Amino acid sequence: MPKAKPTATVPAKTSNRLLDQLDELKPQFGGNQEQKIERILSRIARQKFSDAESLIRFHEILLFIRAYPQTAGILRQVEETLSSFGDRVRVLQDLGADLSPLDNPEVSGIAGTYVTDTFTYNIVRWLFERHPAQVKFDWEWFEDESRLAATWPRFMPLLEEDAFVEANVPYVEWLRAASVKGRGLNELAWLMQRFESISLTERAELYDSLKLYVRWTPSYKATRTGMKLPVRDVYYHPQPLIQRRDISLRDELESPSPALKRLSAQEGQAILDMTRETSTMRYRELYGFTHGDAKRVFQGSIGRGVELFLIGVFPGLRLPLRAYHAAMIFKNGVPIGYFEGLSLFERMESGFNLYYSFRDGETAWIYARTLSVFRHLLGVTTFSLDPYQIGYENEEGIESGAFWFYRKFGFRPTRPELLELTLAEERKMSRRPSYRTSKAMLRRLAGGPMIFELGEWTVGDWDRFTVRGLGLAVQRRMAARFGGDAQKMRAASVEKVARVLGIRRRDWSEVELSSLSDFAVVIDLIPNLNRWSDSERQAVADIILAKADVDEARYLKLMQEHVRLRAAMIKLGSQVN
Repeated sequence: MPKAKPTATVPAKTSNRLLDQLDELKPQFGGNQEQKIERILSRIARQKFSDAESLIRFHEILLFIRAYPQTAGILRQVEETLSSFGDRVRVLQDLGADLSPLDNPEVSGIAGTYVTDTFTYNIVRWLFERHPAQVKFDWEWFEDESRLAATWPRFMPLLEEDAFVEANVPYVEWLRAASVKGRGLNELAWLMQRFESISLTERAELYDSLKLYVRWTPSYKATRTGMKLPVRDVYYHPQPLIQRRDISLRDELESPSPALKRLSAQEGQAILDMTRETSTMRYRELYGFTHGDAKRVFQGSIGRGVELFLIGVFPGLRLPLRAYHAAMIFKNGVPIGYFEGLSLFERMESGFNLYYSFRDGETAWIYARTLSVFRHLLGVTTFSLDPYQIGYENEEGIESGAFWFYRKFGFRPTRPELLELTLAEERKMSRRPSYRTSKAMLRRLAGGPMIFELGEWTVGDWDRFTVRGLGLAVQRRMAARFGGDAQKMRAASVEKVARVLGIRRRDWSEVELSSLSDFAVVIDLIPNLNRWSDSERQAVADIILAKADVDEARYLKLMQEHVRLRAAMIKLGSQVN
């Protein structure tokens, strides 16, 4: 596609005026606004910007329009203009403009830029495998060379002579001398090969402890500017967008779910690569994307150009108790956000993040439909929100009014005093339509979890429960009964639980035994487990096995059928610490 090269600098007032007009028009649909948008796009695309802030704003407006186009002509204009952003960034560089705003995690990843961070070992290894020519160490950012003395001598003979007794050791010089450039290896490639020689259980921990800065300069298609799935049928918006007031979460959860298609391992890997790219360029890492199982990726279309890709985690890398699922959300092929669900029985702790560029779109509808897909796939009917999601130590959540976004869906605070505050605020709003909750009050309201229960029979059951409560109960038992020795506690718990449940451990695989070890330390806290019926104990053994199965959906379904285990786990996790 030919690039629309900038030709003249726009005066600040003119550029701001054009951006204001485009920003105002972008979420307006059904009012014959197409020609206005086309004219503004045509005018502003021929210009160049002299400051990073204006260029960023232009970029984010274009991304929104690309996800929510009104016509094919507008979409073509946007695609052509976006393809010029590498040149536009270079113009700023040539002008000597301050480019630091481009590093903000909310807008990083624009074409023509790079990202630098202490990425984890798993991400660096993936970057090196996926984009070997585009990653390298960034030594200008490196802060603590003393960390290297404990690790690098195992890779570099005689480094101890320097590292253990000398000051100002030139570690980079040692690394460059050791790298085999003649064989086509750069510093990062050589060091990654050395870490591959370390045992699997150690390599990530050792690498991450070094805090090495890595710079990734993505190609156009891997940037936020150019990243897009191929789309056969673009959804154009001829009518106004769906608003939050038009959505009933309960109705959406009870409506039929779209069919899900399981992707091939190759297709699943391509989606995982894209999820990692879009997260890494935003300086984020999601557990389900980093450790996603390419064989357990499902695709579902929820309508209006929105596709979900649901991702499970490899057996052996799963959480000890909760089932973990992640999803990347695409709108007309553009990645617009992600979802993370951690489930136990019918309860899911849900995390939803729509990238800020797309929050003027159909956020509420997308959220409700995403929950509906997981509700049908996993059988979950209770959705819990961590306080961070609604603004606790999260100013972005406060600024966006996250608390009221979820409250208007029917979520309620689980702490009685916060529910009373909420009801008081709602009374004020009903009496005074112009009333707005202060930021100070929003911070108070965000001080505890919120919950939504689809089933009336479960209301209140999970209000005081936390998985952390289960974990702390296990720690207290370990301290009191086993002198703080985790191995002794695990061995004793596995022995007892296996005997009570009638498990023949010699018939279980390594992954299944690991699942047993995690479950045993919790189940061993349940009093009188040996008095449960044979069928109840067998069902617990089946649940433990299912945790290590190919798909955690079956694990949750079995959990949801075990009434007695559910009650026991809720009680253990609801105790006051």
